[in-house]
Amino acid sequence: MKIKVHKMKKAMLFVFAAVATAALLSYTFKPKEATFLAPEGYIACYNHTIKDQIELDANLPGFGKAHHFPTYYKLTNATGSTITYPSPDGKDAHAYFIKSKKKTNKWLIVIQEWWGLNDNIKREAETFSAELGDVNVIALDMYDGKVATTADSAMVYMKSAKSERLESIVKGAISYAGTSAKIYTVGWCFGGGWSLQSTILAGKQAAGCVMYYGRPETDIARLKTINCDVIGFFGNLDAYISPKVVDEFEKDMKEAGKQLTTYRYDANHGFANPSNPVYNKAATEDAHTKAIAFLKARM
Repeated sequence: MKIKVHKMKKAMLFVFAAVATAALLSYTFKPKEATFLAPEGYIACYNHTIKDQIELDANLPGFGKAHHFPTYYKLTNATGSTITYPSPDGKDAHAYFIKSKKKTNKWLIVIQEWWGLNDNIKREAETFSAELGDVNVIALDMYDGKVATTADSAMVYMKSAKSERLESIVKGAISYAGTSAKIYTVGWCFGGGWSLQSTILAGKQAAGCVMYYGRPETDIARLKTINCDVIGFFGNLDAYISPKVVDEFEKDMKEAGKQLTTYRYDANHGFANPSNPVYNKAATEDAHTKAIAFLKARM
């Protein structure tokens, strides 16, 4: 009897020890709750180029919510037309082209927001064409014919737009303009980042760069290759191209020995889009006046 009791106690102690060990292991290896980095942290941990990061911005938590559903806009009395041109990767590219009434070597490359080459961007192209006058305006189709009307579809298109293809579209447009062309660029959001990248790609042909709340280049060596002045417009309430990002951009451009002028508004990301609920009329008008003056002074 004593032997049975002893065996039972021994078994109970073994079971208790096993349960205690399992509980300890469960606590020790319990996964910690995931935490998200601030938007700037994604850049610090990312080893690829800024061209790639512009595409991957669509993956940032809350990035889609920063782009409100755009109100419908239909362009009327259009003066431009859709053109097709070859690009270095062997695929045709497309653009909305407004040809100057007079022969000129001045070309303004207009680059879309993350929505695509919609009528709002075509309207911007029309406005720049009318106000600048003697310039060819070419608004690039960076999504190869796709235009988003919801944040979900825009996110898919932006993540699918690989930097190699985007670079080929830009290079094709520069080639279409010709080797004697003076290249100016302007873009918003996704297009703001690619306005600067297009200026870098234009090399010695670059004559002026306008960027609205776009991802800045952070590679000093690439910034040193810029051959023109840059002007940028940013929102102090922008959680993605934040004031801290703009501060770093100013510092990097100074280190690269390049001329950068920035203007900051108490506005949010996308403030210059009239179809965006966060549209800031005063900031947009001020930025546009400064952008036109900047371009005219270099034409």
